[in-house]
Formats: sequence, structure tokens, C-alpha cells
Amino acid sequence: MTEPQTPETKPRVPLATILTVFALILVLAAVWKWSPMLLMAFGAILIAIALRGGGALLHRWLGIGLKTGIMITALVAILAGAAVIAYAGPAISTQFRELMRSLPQAWEQVTNWLNNSSAGQFIERQMANAQQNAGARPSAQSLPSVFGYVTGTISTVFGKIANLALMITVAIFLALDAQTYRGGGLRLVPLSYRTRAAEICDEIGRALGRWMAGQALDMAVVALATFLGLWLLGVPLALVLGIIAGLTNIIPVVGPFISGVPAVLFALTQGVDLAVYVAILYIVIQQLEGNLLMPLIQRFAADLPPAMTVLAILAFGSLFGFSGVILATPLLLVSIILVKRVYVEDVLGDRKDD
Repeated sequence: MTEPQTPETKPRVPLATILTVFALILVLAAVWKWSPMLLMAFGAILIAIALRGGGALLHRWLGIGLKTGIMITALVAILAGAAVIAYAGPAISTQFRELMRSLPQAWEQVTNWLNNSSAGQFIERQMANAQQNAGARPSAQSLPSVFGYVTGTISTVFGKIANLALMITVAIFLALDAQTYRGGGLRLVPLSYRTRAAEICDEIGRALGRWMAGQALDMAVVALATFLGLWLLGVPLALVLGIIAGLTNIIPVVGPFISGVPAVLFALTQGVDLAVYVAILYIVIQQLEGNLLMPLIQRFAADLPPAMTVLAILAFGSLFGFSGVILATPLLLVSIILVKRVYVEDVLGDRKDD
């Protein structure tokens, strides 16, 4: 039998391990404390990648310098945004206010249907039983939380214009001198790992660039298809509803519901038949987007597991709010690459092909 260890023979935890754990705790605390700033920085990096992509295209097509191409890309994007705001902004603002005014009327029609139809009364009883402890009942004066979420989201977006301008400014600087910032970050990595870190960094940049290109195409197609479909159906607010559908499509799974529910309720104010047609339109567009367009885009961009995407939305949304929901997919993409390259391949030594 082995002798029991005395206090003098017990293994001691190395000082380096203690310092490493302490440093890791400090880093995690700093990340949590500065998460809004870090999310802004991540958004600026995404915009910078897009600007460099546009500059690279102009460099190849026109032979101009890369930095000149980046500045032209940024200028065109800013001017295009200003033109949309100047010429379409008043119409969109008017339509949006009309949409917000119509939603209470639409919800009142829904509650009237709940009160007057046998199926609706059954649903209402179930909702009342579920909310009995809270003492709440559906009413025309109390819209569902989804509407508060949508309006709060849009108010937040418009309330952070200054942060958006700052993020775009940082993105332009990053895009113009990306190699300097990349090199500075890599100098923080030990020499023995620096080459590997550079490879992973470049892979992340390429993956994010492909994802943004694919996502932009997907959002544009959904916005255009929704606008044309609603316009053909005679829905008055086709423009703003199409824009909302395109913008919210950046959020997988949840986005179509955020845009579809207000559209159906607004159409309900014009008639039940129109509401049914609008619901069918949104379902058809999302089915085509999910089963035809997105798989084609994912072959070029990034094929992310749907279950992990939903979990990422829930996780990053609970941690960072709406900004985390918007950036959940690219954050998941970066996390998958880091886990695969750093942990699976480098730590575990599993370098088998996917």
C-alpha cells in the first residue's frame, strides 16, 4: 500500500496556472462589462470587410487602387443611403405611421372574432385559463408583446444613429488600413502560434465576407418579392412592409414572424380575404427562400446548422439584447471556426477532413 501523502508531499498548483486562471477571469469580466463596445467593434469589422470587398472588386474591374476603391465604395453607400432617406424617407415614414395606427384596429378585429366565433371563444378560453394567475385577458387596448417588440426594436434602431455613424467611421478606418490592425493584433500572439493565428484570422475574414454577401442577396430578394407580392395584392403599405421583411430576414427563424404578423394584421383591416392572401404570400416567400434560395447561397457562403443558429439567437439575445440577436449568426460562424480550428484541431489533434 502507498503511504498517504503528507502536507509536504502534496502537489502544488503552479503559479503560472493560478495567474492564467486569474487573467482569464479578468478577461471574461472585461468582455461582459464592455460587451456593448465589443459588439459595436464587431459590427464595424463586418462593415469594414464589406467595404474592402467592394474596393477589391473596383480594383480588379477598373484597376484603381484598393484604398481608392474602398473610399468610393463607402461614398456610394453613404450617398445611396442619403438618397433613400431624402426621397423615400417621407413616404416610408408616412406609411409606417399609418401601419402603427392600423395595428390596434386590426387587433380589435381579432378580439371581436375571438368573442363571436365558437372556435375563437375556445381559443379565448384557453388563453384566459393560461393567463388566469396574471389576471390578464386579450383586449383591443393591449396588443401582443410582438408589437411592442417590433416598435421597441425600430425605436432603438433610430435612437442609435450616433452609434451607427461612429461604427461606420471606425469601419472605414479599419478597411483602409486593415493590415496594420491585423498585424497589431497578431503581435499579441506568441511567436510559435502566430502563423496559425494568422491562418485562422484570414479564414474568419473570408467566411464573414461570404456570409455578408449571401445575406445581402437574400435580404434583397425577400424585400423585393414581398413588395411585389403585396403590391399585386393591392396592400397599401407594400413598400414599408417589403423593407421590414427584408431587414428582419437577417434574423433566421424569428425574422419572418416579426415581419409577417404586422403585415397580416394590417391586411386584416382591409378584409379577411386579403389577410389570408398576405399570410399565404409570406409563407410561400419564406418557403422558397428557405428551401431554394438559402441552400444556393449557403453553398457559396456558410452552411450553419439550423438548431445551433436558433440556440445562438437565444443565447446571444439573452446576453446582449437585440444587438446580440442581429449579430447572432456571424458570432456563431466565428465561434464554430474558432472551436474547430483551435480546440478540435490544435488542442485535441483531430485534423481529419470535415
